Amino acid sequence: MNLRSKMKDLTPMLRQLRVSIVLMVVAVMALATPALAHHPFGGATPNNWVQGLLSGMGHPVIGPDHLVFTLLVGVLATRFKPGWAVPAAFLLAALAGTGLHLMSLDLPAPEFIISLSVLIFGVLAVYGNRFNIAAVALLAVLAGLFHGYAYGEAIVGASMTPLLSYLIGFTVVQGAIAASAFWIIQRGIDPSQLGQRLRYAGLVTCGAGAAFLSAVVLS
Repeated sequence: MNLRSKMKDLTPMLRQLRVSIVLMVVAVMALATPALAHHPFGGATPNNWVQGLLSGMGHPVIGPDHLVFTLLVGVLATRFKPGWAVPAAFLLAALAGTGLHLMSLDLPAPEFIISLSVLIFGVLAVYGNRFNIAAVALLAVLAGLFHGYAYGEAIVGASMTPLLSYLIGFTVVQGAIAASAFWIIQRGIDPSQLGQRLRYAGLVTCGAGAAFLSAVVLS
């Protein structure tokens, strides 16, 4: 095999490596800035159903760790049957996690665990066919509790109406994000290349997860 052929074989890997580096840099920059990141409306507690709904819809999108993880849940769902099981486990657990926060039941190191969950699910995307759906769904439940716990911070002290609309907002948006990722993977990738593409996605996500973790540890 000549040098040109070897370089051609390495091209997809090098392209994914570039994407991983870019994503890691973006993730660090996103977490290093004093983001609005996890608090829509600048941290103010919603006081009506519209604010609650918009805050709930915004939280999973403007928090980069939440967004990357939710996308990955949808991607991972393509590896298992039934495909809805892992996203459903995550969504329900996120609701429960918010409830824990509202009941003043503390979870340890939530930001660290949330960042770690991105890294772990990146590894699952790389080696997903080696795990059964029950184990992955259990990990999704554990991750969902911590993601939901973080969501709860923005709604503490709100009355029932904005609280309910907040829960509806973040659940619907997370479901839409995961479903979109699932649909794009299912429709846009040749089944014969699915495993390889998911491994690439997993490697990229591992890079993002490592960046999130670094930002949390160094902050």
